[in-house]
Amino acid sequence: MPTPRPASSRRQFLRVALLGSLAAANPLSALEARRRTGRSLLRPALNIYSFSDLLTLNKKEPGQGIDLFGICDFCARHNLEAMDMTGYFFPEYPQVPSEAFISRIKRHAHTQGVVINGTGVRNDFAVADRAVRATGVKLTKDWIEATARLGGSVIRVFAGPQSPFKDWRVAACGAARDEVERWMADDLRACAEHGQKFGVVVGVQNHGDFINSGPEHLRLLQRVDHPFCGALVDTGKYLTPDPYADIAMMVPYAVGWQVKETLGSDLKSPRADFKRLMKILADGGYRGFVPIETLPMGRKDYDPAAEVLAVLKGMREGIAAATT
Repeated sequence: MPTPRPASSRRQFLRVALLGSLAAANPLSALEARRRTGRSLLRPALNIYSFSDLLTLNKKEPGQGIDLFGICDFCARHNLEAMDMTGYFFPEYPQVPSEAFISRIKRHAHTQGVVINGTGVRNDFAVADRAVRATGVKLTKDWIEATARLGGSVIRVFAGPQSPFKDWRVAACGAARDEVERWMADDLRACAEHGQKFGVVVGVQNHGDFINSGPEHLRLLQRVDHPFCGALVDTGKYLTPDPYADIAMMVPYAVGWQVKETLGSDLKSPRADFKRLMKILADGGYRGFVPIETLPMGRKDYDPAAEVLAVLKGMREGIAAATT
């Protein structure tokens, strides 16, 4: 007699099935899942935004906080195999790093045995102003080339909006969601076409606001419809009753991750169940780096190193349980 599913697993299974049926009913749903060979392979990594306050301090006051080389050393000490290097923390951002700096950080990462997996930029494709969007496309294309020179294979981008806009509706000057989604897809496709030339995949993050759920995330990717554009899944930004179901839905389309310590990226939301989360990724057959990104969330006593290591411990325990 088969072992019955736990109630929470049954609910998640039913919701994933429902989300999948809604996606299948969508006329845009020709997007293919990523084809992966072999068993799931989950490799914990670091998104350097976890150290954002210290990195920002270092940019303002060199010698204070921590720099990119120190982040690389942290990864090496704790056997984090790779890092996603958010572009904001490079010395010249928004300009791309110099060839001399790229050479230095690549050599240091190689010496420490740490892979530079990718980068990320601050763009806004929700805004109605075409000039602002065009600036975001150029920024992304420039950083795609920098990512390739760094040895990375993915660049994280946003859908939008960004400051000073309160939400995407304000940024879009009242345009309908379908119209905004259309122009977003056009901009993302232009970036993906450039990424294909350099072997860099564009990962669209669910950053809240415009993308709050798996179906919203998938629909945008369906409109882009390009093999060099996929989901950068933020486990703390599917703002739905059952984020685990949204995460499970997006595993087949994921090109990268940000594993957060809570499900809503704030202290009021539940702590992530890393055992459950890693099982979802393993069951979905994901192979690759799974970066951790922790957040201060208003905590004056936030210690990024301690927070990252706590998440890392939970992830490693979850991976061991899910893959043995």
